[in-house]
Amino acid sequence: METIKFEELQLDDRILRAVGDMGFEEASAIQAQAIPVELEGHDMIGQAQTGTGKTAAFGIPLLMKTDPKDKHLQAIVLCPTRELAIQVADEIRNLAKYMHGVKVLPIYGGQDIVKQIRSLKAGTQIMVGTPGRVMDHMRRKTVKFDHVHTVVLDEADEMLNMGFIDDIRTILAEVPEERQTVLFSATMPQAIQDIARQFQNNPVTVRVLKKELTVPKIEQYYYMVRPRNKLEVLCRLLDMYNPRLSLIFCNTKHQVDELTEALQGRGYFAEGLHGDLKQAQRDRVMKGFRSGRTDILVATDVAARGIDVDDVEAVFNYDIPQDDEYYVHRIGRTGRAGRDGLAFSLVVGKEVYKLKDIQRYCKTKIHERPIPSANDVNAIRVEHIFSRMSRRIQEEDLSDLIELVEQKVNEEDYSSMDLAAAFLKELLGESENESLKAGISSPDLTDTGAEEGMVRLFINIGRNQKVTPGNIVGAIAGESGMPGNLVGAIDVYDKYTFVDVPAEYAGEILHAMKKCKIKGRNVNVEPANQR
Repeated sequence: METIKFEELQLDDRILRAVGDMGFEEASAIQAQAIPVELEGHDMIGQAQTGTGKTAAFGIPLLMKTDPKDKHLQAIVLCPTRELAIQVADEIRNLAKYMHGVKVLPIYGGQDIVKQIRSLKAGTQIMVGTPGRVMDHMRRKTVKFDHVHTVVLDEADEMLNMGFIDDIRTILAEVPEERQTVLFSATMPQAIQDIARQFQNNPVTVRVLKKELTVPKIEQYYYMVRPRNKLEVLCRLLDMYNPRLSLIFCNTKHQVDELTEALQGRGYFAEGLHGDLKQAQRDRVMKGFRSGRTDILVATDVAARGIDVDDVEAVFNYDIPQDDEYYVHRIGRTGRAGRDGLAFSLVVGKEVYKLKDIQRYCKTKIHERPIPSANDVNAIRVEHIFSRMSRRIQEEDLSDLIELVEQKVNEEDYSSMDLAAAFLKELLGESENESLKAGISSPDLTDTGAEEGMVRLFINIGRNQKVTPGNIVGAIAGESGMPGNLVGAIDVYDKYTFVDVPAEYAGEILHAMKKCKIKGRNVNVEPANQR
């Protein structure tokens, strides 16, 4: 299908700016078809499943008709559940980010009705609510529909299944007849068709039905993470599984740039790919990825189209995709040519509900896994090294090297086991200084607010001094000798920075950075709990 960019839909510049911030580079199928119909003022029936981008498909036209200066209620969106009402309100609010004066209010049961009444009285242009709670406000006469120009029924078939059909009829009967009525439903049972006939005026039907897809031969896992720990968890997974080639997906161009810089700062061979790159840059990045010179490609969904590389061993969803279908396209980049593949998703808070939708859509199981600890990572890395060593022993002639090892062991006062252990430590990239382990038992480092196994450090330099996460990682790795990819979460504020480091390295890092300079400035580094 021909893609349509949002710029081609003749939208308000403020909405286009918000859409760009949300990372949408082009309209989904339902958005491309529904938005022009709604902007022309037609009533509409949209047949589309969850995960097709339908919230923006009705939210954008609704905002185009909303007057921020008019404090009366102008639009109603009815949803079957409180969770959906909150989600829809959040997305419309994000779309209205630069339309100052537009108020979007979710209305649902279980929330203090007095607060809702106060918000309605203060002036709310868009109300997103469950039918039962909207009816409650109607009975109390705390909501007036005189100025409502648009009504949206979202997931109408679900509202029917939950017994809201009579409430919907009552609400629609109270809204002015001179209005636009938009109805979205995954299925079209008779009762929904009856509602359309009774309350819509010559509606235009837009259908976007997605094929159900399955994703065989790909092991799929997800990890529940806090936003500030996403980078640390991603790095642990990269270190644990050590995939030959990895694809990491982000929802926005800005996030691609930010994550690529952070990974490069930690010593990974990563490059970013998104719509703002010129063709020559795209060609350079893809050439590096295909040749294996770049191990990790960080990309948006649109930019990743046309990537056809058979050796991708793992796909990471750094951001959960907006569209279920995107998930299938993303993870389908691995497990090519009959190979097995791995797919990992980092899930923050309520995104787990989105993941459940994806599972239903794909008819697949995505297994939750605990976040690997630093010890887990090292254990897996050791396992990988032993596996590689076993292959070399079986496949290569090592007789010359065996002679060198025997010669060294005979010359020195240590065993071949000592030498093998030293080689292993060298391969793991760990410092030989045993004082690194002192940090874990130091009483000053026990409660710094970091996760188990990590210590949070305070550094008195920040964004005002143009410091980036890469500068922090470089300073720590350069001064202490610790591998940069072991650095955990980094939070850069205006005047200071917090950084998480493995507990076993903390003492050495504090010692090594006593006379350190970052960006030409002397810095003070200390455990975060001492501030």
